[in-house]
Amino acid sequence: MEILSLQTFIFLFLFLFTFFVSLHLYYFFLQPKPKSTTTGFKIYPLLGTLPDFLLNRHRYLEWTTEILSTCPTNTAVFRRPGKVQGVITANPLNVEHMLKTNFENYPKGTRFISLLEDFLGRGIFNSDGEIWKIQRKTASYEFSTKSLRNFVMDNVTVEIKTRLVPILKRAADMNRVLDVQDVLERFAFDNICKVAFNVDPGCLSGDATTGSEFMQAFEEATTLSSGRFMYAFPSLYRIKKFFNYGSEKRLQKSISTVHEFADKIIRSRMEERAEKSDEDLLSRFIGNSDSSAEFLRDIVISFILAGRDTTSAALTWFFWLLSSRPDVQQIILHELETIRASNGKNIGDTFSFDELREMHYLHAAISEALRLYPPVPVDTKACREDDTMPDGTFVGKGWFVTYHTYAMGRMEAIWGKDCREFRPERWLENGMVKQESPFRFPVFHAGLRMCLGKDMAYIQMKSIAAAVIERFEMEVQDNENCPPQHLLSLTLRMKGGFHVIVKERGN
Repeated sequence: MEILSLQTFIFLFLFLFTFFVSLHLYYFFLQPKPKSTTTGFKIYPLLGTLPDFLLNRHRYLEWTTEILSTCPTNTAVFRRPGKVQGVITANPLNVEHMLKTNFENYPKGTRFISLLEDFLGRGIFNSDGEIWKIQRKTASYEFSTKSLRNFVMDNVTVEIKTRLVPILKRAADMNRVLDVQDVLERFAFDNICKVAFNVDPGCLSGDATTGSEFMQAFEEATTLSSGRFMYAFPSLYRIKKFFNYGSEKRLQKSISTVHEFADKIIRSRMEERAEKSDEDLLSRFIGNSDSSAEFLRDIVISFILAGRDTTSAALTWFFWLLSSRPDVQQIILHELETIRASNGKNIGDTFSFDELREMHYLHAAISEALRLYPPVPVDTKACREDDTMPDGTFVGKGWFVTYHTYAMGRMEAIWGKDCREFRPERWLENGMVKQESPFRFPVFHAGLRMCLGKDMAYIQMKSIAAAVIERFEMEVQDNENCPPQHLLSLTLRMKGGFHVIVKERGN
């Protein structure tokens, strides 16, 4: 049976290889005239956008941004074989329409859910209908409590003082190269595990190998799961999964490690529930429902994805942008010094929640980094019934609709001619952070699916940024790779990491 399966797979591989070679020859030498020669994606007979997609999928974000920037309403129709047809938009009016005005017509949809279901199950980021509403209702109540905010502040403060700062100081003393992205991911993983499950994996301190193995598996699972969206033919991954071959074999192995870790957390919390307080989020979900262990596992994985990958990715790009802008660093330092002086604090003392709220320029600088490098660069929904977008674009039943957050940060129509510049001042008005429409800046999503952890994320990011900037400077080691390449995954990670030499400020 194994020999037969291998032979079958080889046959399918050779067939697809021959097809793709023929496709490229057809594209390069015959050069068919596209149906549209003005703006948007080139649509070729029978093949749709497939030829250009194959040539550009390794730089998908840049390619689609370039296309959308040439379209009158920053919206384009995209289609390729396998009934993959839809709309990609960077238009705030369209984003508001799908996420708020006509929300019920744009669910996640079966295609999106099925591609990520092996990994995310039916967690809050990969569900619709009643399953989503139950999770959203419970989470929205818990995220609004003051006790959770205080719990987050306490955990972030301890992690910074006892782990993050000592690691950076040791690196500075030894003058060794440090991968800041890796450090931030470990920090975020420890922190979300404490806040969400009251479990300390000790990843940042290097205390536990289990946490490190999980992180590696989680990273691979997010990358390989997102890779399913990049197949030339939508069902190709099913063939590889059926034969347990290649990337699908690695994906299933990674998912198994992730599930095992999550199941262990759930068993531990259920056994200790009577002994521990219900401060952590998982305990509250356990206490508020009769959910199955599998459903709780999906919730655990969703929390980790939201808490680990997003804030660490955002801060990695923030520190990279900051490394070439000493002027911005000086303004932030002045703001921190002013806040300390007005509250009678010294460097090394932790900032309170109210003091973090006074950091308007730092908040603006982080928001500007998020605008240019959003942790979740694209998000996709499905169209339930035929619809017309506010800009006049028709959307058919069963089509996908993607709002392109990465591209939106680079649209002149939204941010002006300096849209590609890192300019924190665009977020300030009379020295205070001004509120921006979430439909122009959907980094934390918008409408009914607006990110519940937005305030928590800013608490963590501002706490880390303030502690690091006050004490250390970073000398980037990969200057020839500018800007750094990103890794196409569920979140916008920096490819190869962010390597720096850390120096104590003033030394």
